[in-house]
Amino acid sequence: MNFEILYIPIGVPTFHLESAQREFDKSAELLKGIDANASVPDEMLLDINKLDGFLNGKNPDLAIVQNVTFANGAYIAQVLKRFDCPVLLWTLREPENNGGRLCLNSLTGAFSAGNMLSAFGRNFEYVLGSPDETAVKQKISSVISAAKLKKALTQLNILQIGHTPQGFGFGRALDSEMMTVFGSNLISVESRELIDTAKSYSESDVERYINDAERRINGLDKIDKNNISDFARLYKAYDEYVKNNNIGALSSRCWPDFFTAFGTPVCAVLSILNDLGISAACEADTYGALSMYMAQYLTKKAVFFGDPVSVDEKENSLTFWHCGMAPCSLAREDTGACAGVHCNRKIGPTLEFGCKKEEKVTVFRVGKKPDGKFRFFISNGEALDKPQQFFGTSVVVKTNNNVGDLVKNAVKGGWEPHFAVAMGDISSELEALANMLCIEVEKF
Repeated sequence: MNFEILYIPIGVPTFHLESAQREFDKSAELLKGIDANASVPDEMLLDINKLDGFLNGKNPDLAIVQNVTFANGAYIAQVLKRFDCPVLLWTLREPENNGGRLCLNSLTGAFSAGNMLSAFGRNFEYVLGSPDETAVKQKISSVISAAKLKKALTQLNILQIGHTPQGFGFGRALDSEMMTVFGSNLISVESRELIDTAKSYSESDVERYINDAERRINGLDKIDKNNISDFARLYKAYDEYVKNNNIGALSSRCWPDFFTAFGTPVCAVLSILNDLGISAACEADTYGALSMYMAQYLTKKAVFFGDPVSVDEKENSLTFWHCGMAPCSLAREDTGACAGVHCNRKIGPTLEFGCKKEEKVTVFRVGKKPDGKFRFFISNGEALDKPQQFFGTSVVVKTNNNVGDLVKNAVKGGWEPHFAVAMGDISSELEALANMLCIEVEKF
């Protein structure tokens, strides 16, 4: 994916240019260090003509506008007239405060720029500080990651396999909303199409899929051989559909169809797809799959998907669980990912394990309010060193904030019962993305 960052250092030549040059040089070095392909001018853009010349022919995915000195609103207006991309406004810290000359006056320039951004009706990100400050580097890195994710969403094909079960309509997506809000392309097929494709394969067709699964899942040989063959057929059908249609995320109907119409669950197939980089949610929760895709993109790790099922106020923890689906890579090392049978239907293979410890996790959900507007659920914590909590897969999250308040407020707030648990702290990136997409954030 081609992605262009445009560094736009604006100002006027009537301030202390030696100080401004030092900050410009350090800023350019910082941005190149974060992304070597960042487009940086050869000099500070200290008049409108130089600004226009630098902007000509550019088509950025993110504009980082820095008041290297004061500049009036006409400067950023030139940027906004040309580009409809996310903007990060960067104010430099005034280098001296000793009663002498005002060196940069970057902050007044930021107020002028912010006023113009608001007049254009544009959301924007903001950071104040010098390029050698850790917090500044972290903020800029987060915004760049969010902008890259925003562009990746416009190239995402997300697959919806079958309909949500009765009472699970919160996960059902509309192609128009997926396109207009996130820029993604929603593809829908019936689950029977993939079931019929799976039934057409011979034993020899799926031999390599069985071999691959045996390398990932312990105890697969203890599952009924017919179920293993049927699982492998599903694995091949899903894998080939994903590859042939350039799918980046999917949601799949699971019960009751795959138990009743096919005789084998799809849990293990979805689990492996997650480890292959295809964000896959069960119970046909398409917005759950979208949440997983965003989290996996930012962490570069597989994501747990499940229900909040158990609260421990003394430990300040919340257990997330699902009945047989989770990426094998998240399993505890002392057990690995184990094969089992579904806790209700007694048919396998499902996945059975507790997730390993993770120092920082982010609980995340792309949700919808009763009026249809989207919102982001964001909460932070750590995944504890806990064994499997119930039949199926589980992860125990010790939340940073009071878990009782979190649960009460989330339930009273009408949040959906499925959440993604991302292995890392990606809250800053998700907040920046929400701002770019004009989506409300609720932090818990």
